[in-house]
Amino acid sequence: MISPIPLHANQSSHPSPSNHYSAIVIGAGQAGLSMSYCLKQQGVHHLVLEKSNELASNWRHQRWDSFCLVTPNWQCQLPGYNYTDDHGGDDPDGFMVKDQIIDYIESYAASFNPPVMFNCPVLSLSQNAGLFTLVTAQQTYTANQVIIASGSYHQPRIPNMAKAMPAHIAHVHSQDYKNPEQLPSGEVMVVGTGQSGAQIAEDLHLSGRKVHLCVGNAPRVNRRYRGKDVVNWLDEMGYYNTTLETHPDGKNAVHSTNHYVTGRDGGRDLNLRVFAEQGMQLYGPLKDASNKHLYFSDELNNNLDYADDVAQRITSSIEDHIQTNKITAPEDDNIVSHYQPPTITELALAGTNINSVVWATGFNMRFEWIQLPVLNSNGFPEQARGVTGIPGLYFLGLNWMHTWGSGRFYQVGRDAEYLAGVIQDVAQRQSPPIKHSCA
Repeated sequence: MISPIPLHANQSSHPSPSNHYSAIVIGAGQAGLSMSYCLKQQGVHHLVLEKSNELASNWRHQRWDSFCLVTPNWQCQLPGYNYTDDHGGDDPDGFMVKDQIIDYIESYAASFNPPVMFNCPVLSLSQNAGLFTLVTAQQTYTANQVIIASGSYHQPRIPNMAKAMPAHIAHVHSQDYKNPEQLPSGEVMVVGTGQSGAQIAEDLHLSGRKVHLCVGNAPRVNRRYRGKDVVNWLDEMGYYNTTLETHPDGKNAVHSTNHYVTGRDGGRDLNLRVFAEQGMQLYGPLKDASNKHLYFSDELNNNLDYADDVAQRITSSIEDHIQTNKITAPEDDNIVSHYQPPTITELALAGTNINSVVWATGFNMRFEWIQLPVLNSNGFPEQARGVTGIPGLYFLGLNWMHTWGSGRFYQVGRDAEYLAGVIQDVAQRQSPPIKHSCA
């Protein structure tokens, strides 16, 4: 394994005599670093602009202490830095915890020394006379081509109803939650059951806290089925090669909620019915709040049924694969719970000891700094596998940009390689041919 040699603030491994580059990448997360690797392989003169002062900033500061990947380590396949083959990882079927993820990203950067400028948030992106202009907090840059790899989790979303709750209740968004000790003593309400909400609820539950969980319509998935991680089965079945164009939900797949499961302690299911049997109080989605009461929809059991149905459909498809291919596999040993928690639509806060709320309610995209017509009416980028309608402008690392893995360690590198080819075609028309190719 290569020892990490982090780049320092304002450091660039390829300082330019001017502020013009053939390509500029916005963001130095796994997407931006993957893009930089491919551009460097292609010999494209480029710069990476990162708003924070260090690599892996979001992983360091916007994840809780017990955070770990929900996908196996073998899916960490950044370009030129496969977890098993290049990083030297010895636990391909395990799940990296936060510090290991940070090490993986730092080691990746150290392996090819990307030209990153830190403390350099982009304040505006425009185009004039065929050149892109990027105004940053430090200086202004120009580029022939720009790749926006800044992700989609920009602004924490907390509903206005939080303001109506009693003043003594502490509020924290999931990106700022660290551990149970961070919160005031007493009971905790978690709003939302996507991956973050379900995992944070478990973290609090395991600590002995009384948890009140507002259950949304997120699906769940079994961690394992018949002796193998479900992710491994799905990969073997070709699911992760499904593109947005061939997905049954089409473009709606972009807005789908991730299945909740965990890699904690080697990986296991997150079954909310089991949590309820163990004392966790479940509700439907939180509809409204006042100084004295909380109000919930009556969709709790419908949402639990939906989550179970999705998990069952996935294991049924795996079972069909096993039978069709005559695969020898052990019997299923998943725990099944049919517990039906009571439906509660109104809760008097005076009768509880709820002193804090964790809002696992997602994020808003914030691309208002892009002064170009590439966003739809909802503020989402209009692109096809990262290529926009403006020549030379691209996106990378968005959820379901091309496949399920587009926003993840698994396949963001494939999208980066694809864009590198597009970018190189443009660059070759602007300068002499480059011999290198992205591997």
